[in-house]
Amino acid sequence: MPDPLAVGTPIRRETRQAVWQAARLALGTASALGLARFAYGLLLPAMRDVLRWSLTEAGAMSAANGLGYLLGALVTAVVVRRLGTAATFRWGMVLTALALAATATSDAYPVLLAARAAAGAAGAAVFVTGGVIASRLAARAASGTPITVYFAGAGVGIVVSGAGIPSLGDHLHLAWAGLGVAAGLAALVSWTAARAGEDAQPGEEAQPGEEAQAASAGRVHVRPLWGVALAYLLFAAGYITYITFLSAYLADRHAPVGQVVLTWTALGLAVVAAPALWSRPTARWPGTRALAVLLGLLGGGAALAMAAPAPPVILASAIVYGATFMGVPAAVTALIKANTPPADWTATLAAFTTIFAAGQTAGPWLAGLVADHTSTTATLAWTAILCAAAALVAALANPSRRAGAGLAEKTPGAEASTRQ
Repeated sequence: MPDPLAVGTPIRRETRQAVWQAARLALGTASALGLARFAYGLLLPAMRDVLRWSLTEAGAMSAANGLGYLLGALVTAVVVRRLGTAATFRWGMVLTALALAATATSDAYPVLLAARAAAGAAGAAVFVTGGVIASRLAARAASGTPITVYFAGAGVGIVVSGAGIPSLGDHLHLAWAGLGVAAGLAALVSWTAARAGEDAQPGEEAQPGEEAQAASAGRVHVRPLWGVALAYLLFAAGYITYITFLSAYLADRHAPVGQVVLTWTALGLAVVAAPALWSRPTARWPGTRALAVLLGLLGGGAALAMAAPAPPVILASAIVYGATFMGVPAAVTALIKANTPPADWTATLAAFTTIFAAGQTAGPWLAGLVADHTSTTATLAWTAILCAAAALVAALANPSRRAGAGLAEKTPGAEASTRQ
């Protein structure tokens, strides 16, 4: 006689396996974002002092990473068609580790710019393909948990960086080499987690309409979402300056190593917790309310550190920042899904990714230019002002539903699909 307790066990087992696989896959976001992008902010004060950089030059180094990310995002689709999703993820992880290690080999500014750009390009390939794999895991497990786990990996990378880098002081080459080793280990551990990115296995039938979507990327719908697009551009140019220059801001105030470690660790843990805080508001709040609230809190968090630079206040600022900035892309994605037909999601998301990358590339350089003529406080003011402006734009935005009119009636389950 069958064991009654065994009923439903295969489903639960598949969900557990998907979550565990997503946890290893999350080392992709830990490497591509936490190590290859955000950890630079921890090294910036020492690089500025040892290499005699201006804040403009320091900001340009972050801009190079953003430019590499933009180029990587543009070519990832081509690479995937040639190599497949899993192989692109795996070799993107390897190249990310190599780019970080290469940064440890030279102090020459052009070499460092090239290495940062390469890390950005490889990180983009990892981020995009890892998201595809996590989505497939979520679909097979009938659960959104794998996607949540995957994006939370960025916070893990920030925590690892914050715990290890400040204690190394001015030993820049050792710090970059350590990041390269950490990214290499992440590539090794996540290698088999990418297997869900392979092409559909026998028996996995394509869903109706998937062939048409594969054949055509669809139309771009930016005009109906122009307010959201503008808010996203302002956010991209603003958010990156906070995490790029936060350690420089602390260094200028002679913050002890312990405070830097605590601040970055708390920021990273807040990133890990953010999906649990914002998944329901993003899915259920009407219109652009969730986006506006996220941006408003983000701007307020940056202003908090600027207005009262006491250690507890800066810690609170970092927690607010970590708990909100990764929620903005999720809110924008939900708005795109709610206001465009499914066949046009890919093209519209790609257009918004380009807008985001452009803002992220220009922001650090421009903020550094301003800070050179004032102080590092200007970099926090940059984030606060741009994110507050983005919140206002988002609050006033009224996405036109003409592109997706009648979607809920014509496509069964469309509403549910926006709540993933």
